[in-house]
Amino acid sequence: MNRFYFDVHVPAAIAEGLRRRDVDVLRAQEDGADRLPDNELLDWASELGRVLVSLDKDFTVEVAQRQRKLSTFTGVIRIRSDRIRVGVLVHELELIANAMEPEELANRITYVPL
Repeated sequence: MNRFYFDVHVPAAIAEGLRRRDVDVLRAQEDGADRLPDNELLDWASELGRVLVSLDKDFTVEVAQRQRKLSTFTGVIRIRSDRIRVGVLVHELELIANAMEPEELANRITYVPL
């Protein structure tokens, strides 16, 4: 099962919905990393062995830079819009957490909704 690390842009309601479904979620606000720049936040999530989940478009650039440098990281899940219903995102993130292996998410960006 994949473990997630939510940046500050992801609503707490999504984390709570996933936790009710026994998905392991940690939010940047919960461990004091809420002020880290994107590159350091991705490093931190990777150090913790968690896939970073974000609404922030800047992670698309960060992932591309790391891929060019062949830098390894646990992966990024990018939520495409803040207008998607919480229930839809909870369902899709739960599916990713349970159905995909960590290696399938590593070193790449995955977009939701799928």
